[in-house]
Amino acid sequence: MARIQYSDPSKASDRTREILDKNRNANIFRMMAHSPSYFEQYCRLGGAIRHKGELDPVVRELAITRTGILCEAPYEIVAHKRIGKNVGVTDEQNEALANWQAASCFNEVQRAALAFTDEIVKLNKPTDATFKAIASKLTPAALVELQLSVGFYIMTSKFLETFEIDLQPVTEVVG
Repeated sequence: MARIQYSDPSKASDRTREILDKNRNANIFRMMAHSPSYFEQYCRLGGAIRHKGELDPVVRELAITRTGILCEAPYEIVAHKRIGKNVGVTDEQNEALANWQAASCFNEVQRAALAFTDEIVKLNKPTDATFKAIASKLTPAALVELQLSVGFYIMTSKFLETFEIDLQPVTEVVG
C-alpha cells in the first residue's frame, strides 16, 4: 500500500491528465502527478531516454532492469523486463540479470554495460578499467545515454521504494 494517496486524475489539470492518459494512469505516474511540473519534466526526460538517442535499446533495458535489481525495486524490475522483452531482450537474459556475471547469454558490449551499471549503482562511479571497457565499445553519445539511463532509473527506483508504489496487473498498464 502506497505511503500517501495517489493523486486524483479527475482533479488534475488538462495537461497533467493528458500525460497520465499517455502513461495509462500507472501508479508511479499518479504518485508523481502530485507535483505537475516535476511530473511533466520527468516524463520528458524518461521519453528521451526510452525513445531518442543512439544507445542500443537492448543494452539500455538490460542496464535499467539491472539498476532496478540493485536498487531492490520490484516495480521497476517487472516493468523493464517487460519493456526489454518488447525491444529484443530474451527471456534467458531477463532471467540471468540477477547473476549476469555467471551467464553466457550476454555479448561483450552487454557485459561491459552491465559492469558499468553495477559500479555506478554500487560504487557511485565506475572504475577506470570498467569505464575504459565500455567507452571503447560505445560512441560518446551512447556512453552518455547509458550513464543517464542508469542515473535516471536509480532515481526512479528510489522514488518507487520511498512511496511504496503498488504493483499493478500488467493488463492495467499495457495497451
